[in-house]
Amino acid sequence: MSIWRKLFTLGRAGAHEATSAVVDANAIRILDQEIRDADTAQGKARDDLATLVARRRIQENEVKSLRDQVTKYEGSARAAVAKGDMDLARQVAQRIADLEQEVTLKEPQIGDMRIAEDQLHKAITATDRRIETLRREVDVVKVNESVQKAQAAVSASGAGAGASLGSAAGSLARIKERQMIRGEKIKAAGELEDRRTGADLDEQLRLAGIMPGQSSADDILARLAPAKPTLQIEQKPTDEG
Repeated sequence: MSIWRKLFTLGRAGAHEATSAVVDANAIRILDQEIRDADTAQGKARDDLATLVARRRIQENEVKSLRDQVTKYEGSARAAVAKGDMDLARQVAQRIADLEQEVTLKEPQIGDMRIAEDQLHKAITATDRRIETLRREVDVVKVNESVQKAQAAVSASGAGAGASLGSAAGSLARIKERQMIRGEKIKAAGELEDRRTGADLDEQLRLAGIMPGQSSADDILARLAPAKPTLQIEQKPTDEG
C-alpha cells in the first residue's frame, strides 16, 4: 500500500512538473491573456461605477422633489390653520411628516453611494496604473525574450561558426600565398625574357644615354637649325701674275 501511495505521489509530482513546464513555455502568452482579462474586469467595474452614479443622481432628484413637496405642503398647512380648518391642516401636516421621513431614509443612502463611488473610483484608478505598469513590464520581457533567443541561437551555433571562420581564414591565407607566388613567377619570367632578347641591356644603355642611334634634344635642335653660309676668301693677284 505504501508503494502505491508513493507511485501516486510520483505521478502527481510528474504532472506538476509537466504543468510547470507548459506554464513556463507559455508564460508571455499567459501574461497577455491575464492583462486582457484585467482590462475586461476594469470595463465591468467602470460600468458598475456609472450605474452607481446614475442611481445616486436619481435618488438625489427624488429627495429634491420630496423637499419641494414639503415646502409646498407647509404653505398649504399654514393656509388651513389660518382658515381654522384644523382637520385639513392635520392631514397636510401628516403628509409633510411622511415626506420628511422618506427624505430621512434616502439621504443616508445617497451618502453611502457617494462613499462607494469614491472607493470604486480609487480602486479603478489604482488598477489602471497597475495594468499599465504590468503591460510595460511585459513589453520589456518580450524584448528580452527575443534578444535572449537570438543570443542562444548564436551561442548554439558558435562552435560551428568558429570552425567555419577558422577554415575560411586558412583558405584565404593559402589563396594569398598562391597569388604572391604566381606574381613572383610572372615577374621572374619577364626578367628572363628580357635578358634573353637583350631588352634588359638596351634599357640599361638607354638610361645611360649611350644607346646606339639615340638622339638627344640638343642633337635634334642642331639638326633642325638652318645651315650657316660658308665664307669664301677672295685671293688677290700677285705681281708675278
